[in-house]
Amino acid sequence: MIDEDERSHPIRDSQQDALASRKVPDTPQTRAPAYKLAFTDTEFMLRDELRPVRLQLELLKPQMIMDARGIKSTIVLFGGARIPAPEARDTAKTPALGELSKYYTEARRFARLMTERSLESYGAENVICTGGGPGVMEAGNMGAADAGGVSIGLSIVLPHEQAPNVYVTPDLCFNFHYFAIRKMHFLMRAKAVTIFPGGFGTMDEMFEALTLIQTGRMKRVPFILFGTEFWQTVVNWQALADAGTISPEDLDLISFVETAEEAVTIIDGWEQPCP
Repeated sequence: MIDEDERSHPIRDSQQDALASRKVPDTPQTRAPAYKLAFTDTEFMLRDELRPVRLQLELLKPQMIMDARGIKSTIVLFGGARIPAPEARDTAKTPALGELSKYYTEARRFARLMTERSLESYGAENVICTGGGPGVMEAGNMGAADAGGVSIGLSIVLPHEQAPNVYVTPDLCFNFHYFAIRKMHFLMRAKAVTIFPGGFGTMDEMFEALTLIQTGRMKRVPFILFGTEFWQTVVNWQALADAGTISPEDLDLISFVETAEEAVTIIDGWEQPCP
């Protein structure tokens, strides 16, 4: 019996040929690497010359999956992997990290509040998107789960990589080799960017996103930093403006908050500034 797909696509597709290639006679010729279909040959796909293809695949796979899920906009949540949950603050490596555990709580509450809004659009808008790891990222995915919604995790392969946190929606849990493509997926659907206290990775994402907005390569969105004291201590924002290395109006790109409710108020009241 021929199904509708076979009638509408009379030419064999790549999946059919990939399956058929497993059933060929076992001979020296068919065992040779040269005989493998290129797209089923892992060793070939991992060659340096195939890097442009791998870059394209890493861009396309999450894009196609999120499109299929109907995800139109995200709320991006960056923050430190080392910040503990409040119940684990006494085991933190430093007293300062223990104090920062309050932002784990705020990240969880913020993600829950935004996911409640996301559910109003059946999960199409305002979907929480984190780096998929522990700490503040875990809190974000947990908050989405608390609300009964989905959330995205964009993991990256690192030498000390841990498994994704268990609160990421499994079929929205992605893994990347290329930082650049991962960064694109963080911002392609971003309706707001929130930054919680963190280290080099958090600062990397923060300044890259700010640069894209500052230079007009990305439309301006709510850009919210949780933890006024932390961020004004680790970055002397006013000194950058005073030195002329940024414009005074660039400081207006950033909002500082302490609580989830403050951040939600900024997002709810956001009006796109005139260019």
